[in-house]
Amino acid sequence: MFDKLSNGMSLARSSWGVLAQDKKLIWFPLVSGLMFVLVVASFAVPLATLVDWAQVKQHAEHHNGKPPAWVYAVGFGFYFATYFVMIFCNAALVSCAMMRFNGREPSLSAGFGMAMARLPQILAWALVSATVGVLLQVIESAYEDAGYYISLVLGTAWSVMTFFVVPVLVVEQTGPLASVGRSVSLVRQTWGEALVGRMGINFFLFLLAIPVVLLFVGGGLLLAKGAVPVGAALIAVGVVAALLHMAVSSALNTILLAALYQYAADRNVPAGFSADQFEGAFQSKNR
Repeated sequence: MFDKLSNGMSLARSSWGVLAQDKKLIWFPLVSGLMFVLVVASFAVPLATLVDWAQVKQHAEHHNGKPPAWVYAVGFGFYFATYFVMIFCNAALVSCAMMRFNGREPSLSAGFGMAMARLPQILAWALVSATVGVLLQVIESAYEDAGYYISLVLGTAWSVMTFFVVPVLVVEQTGPLASVGRSVSLVRQTWGEALVGRMGINFFLFLLAIPVVLLFVGGGLLLAKGAVPVGAALIAVGVVAALLHMAVSSALNTILLAALYQYAADRNVPAGFSADQFEGAFQSKNR
């Protein structure tokens, strides 16, 4: 496990090197975050102003805790919109990462252009993802305490099965079901070692988060001691740093995903990485 974590850290450093070389790649998760906020607002504002929630609660009390059917429809729409935003921007970032890995110069317009070219596949995958998301929520609410654990197990299994779906959609242009099958095949070929390798990048991100936490702690202590201007300034800087950390986290994970896919699909080592890193992340079935 130590060797896997060490190799994961090495993969994280290489992913960081790709991001440092093409800093514009961080715009994809930033755009995704902005679009997510707009999606949330487009649902939250009408729901807060137009819906009689007392009536919804009363309906649930008379139907064994189940809300009206329209709540599930709205929930599905929210899931679909948020998944679409996330998948679309991730597809654009994967496209740019693949361009960099293969000696081409990526750009924001090229990335979003590639995502637009895969729009039918992205819409189909967002539909499947939203359906699965709603079904997991229904299972969680239907079986009370046990539902949480059932949903957690099924959700984890689904995440593993669909690990490589977005790069498969981008590169191989397959539909959602074929993409899931291809993703499962790639995970099986590697014994799932790529998933363990991501522990390294998560540890790397944990280290990056420490200064962000210290900004909030320092700001809070200063506010408690009455140094309001300095404390508020530190917290404001902390908020900006936290947003950047989330963007960097998303970008690094997506860059790593693209690199793992390229090696898993055709054993072609991406530029910026080394063969030794992938030989440590992937194990043949016969070994």
